[in-house]
Amino acid sequence: MGRLIVKKFGGTSVADSVRIEAVADNVEAEIRKGNKVTVVLSAMGKSTDALIELAKEINPEPDLREYDALVSTGEQISVALLAMALLKRGIKGKSYTAYQLGIKTNSSHSRARILDVEVSKITSELNDGVVPVITGFQGMNESGDITTLGRGGSDTTGVALAVALKADECQIYTDVDGVFTTDPRVCSKARLLKEVSFEEMLELSSSGAKVLQLRAVEYASKFKLPLRVLSSFNEGEGTLVQEEKNIMERPIVSGISSIDTEAKLTIRGVPDVPGVAAKILSPISDQEIEVDVIVQNISADNNTDFTFTVDKADAKRAEDILREVSESLGGGLVEVDDNIAKISIVGRGMRAHAGVASKMFQALAKSEINISMITTSEIKISVVIEKSEMSKAVTALHEAFDLDKELDT
Repeated sequence: MGRLIVKKFGGTSVADSVRIEAVADNVEAEIRKGNKVTVVLSAMGKSTDALIELAKEINPEPDLREYDALVSTGEQISVALLAMALLKRGIKGKSYTAYQLGIKTNSSHSRARILDVEVSKITSELNDGVVPVITGFQGMNESGDITTLGRGGSDTTGVALAVALKADECQIYTDVDGVFTTDPRVCSKARLLKEVSFEEMLELSSSGAKVLQLRAVEYASKFKLPLRVLSSFNEGEGTLVQEEKNIMERPIVSGISSIDTEAKLTIRGVPDVPGVAAKILSPISDQEIEVDVIVQNISADNNTDFTFTVDKADAKRAEDILREVSESLGGGLVEVDDNIAKISIVGRGMRAHAGVASKMFQALAKSEINISMITTSEIKISVVIEKSEMSKAVTALHEAFDLDKELDT
C-alpha cells in the first residue's frame, strides 16, 4: 500500500511556467511510486509582494479585510496552472482554494491562525485518484471572509493539511537543499544536516532561520508529523525534521542562526520599582508587537535602564509608545539602534555539556566582537552584536563548535 504525501512548494518553486512544469514532473514521479499526493502552493515568485505594493499605492495602511482579499489571489493562479500541467500529463489534478475546502481560521486578518481543517472533500478526491492542488497561506473566518496566515503561511497550511489527512510525511520544497548548520550565504562552510529534532528546529526558526515557518514547526511537533525540507532545484534527500532520537553521542551545537532585521530599544532612567517591566511592555504587547531579547540593568540610585529588541518593521511604533511610557514613569531618554544582529547557537547536546556559553563568548572575544545583550534557554544561547560583525561572528562560532565536520554516528 502506498504512502500519503503532502507536498508544499514555495514561491521560487512555482516562479514561472518552467518551474510549474518541474513541479508537475515531481508530482508525477511520486505517483509512479504508488503514493497518493496532495499539493499546497504559494503564489508565483514575488507576486504577493507586488500585490502588497499595489495595495499600499492605494492606501499606505489598507483595510486588512480587503488586504487579505487582494493578496490571497496569487495562490489561485499558481494552483490553477499546476492543475493544468498535471491534466496535460494524464493526471487528475484539481485546484481548490482554502475557502472551497473549509480551512477555518480566526479573524485576525493578515496573521490569522488555523482553527480547523475539513478534509472529507480531499479524502474523497484522493480515493478517486485525484491530486488536490490547494492554495496555501489562506483560510476563512466564521463570517466567511478570506483571511491570510502571514509570511510563510503556506508552510503552516501544508502541515495542517498533512496532520488532518494523517499523512505519512509533509515535504516542504524551497530554494535550498535543506536545513544547514548555518546560512550558507553568511558562512561558506555551512553543512547540510541530514536530520534535526523538532526542538532544535523550533529554536532555530524562532531565532532567525528562515527555511521553515515557526508556526509550521510548532504544528508538526505537536502532532509528531515528520517534515522533510527539500530543494525544488536539486536532487537530494534534504533534511528530515522529526522527534528526537536516542543518539548516544550528539553534537553539542547543531546549528547557528543569524538575523539582522531587529532593532534595539532602550528606555533610560526609569524607577526601579516592582511592576515597572509590565508598565513598559504591556502597551507594546497591546499593539501586538512581539518582543524578543530583554535586558534590565542593575539599579543605580533607584533607577534602571530597560532594553529590548523588536522587529525593525515595528520599531517606530514601539519607539512612540516608549516615549509616552517614559513620560508617564518619569524616565529619561528613549534610544533606538537598528544597526544590530542576533546570533544564536542551538543544540540538544548543551544539556549534557558545561562551558558552552564560555566557549561561545571566548570565540567572539578572540574575533574582537563585542556583545551588548545575552539571552539563554535550555538548548539555545543568543547574543546581540553590531550588524557589521554578523558574518564574522557566525564564521567564528561555526569553526569553534566544529560544525563543518560530519558527526560519526
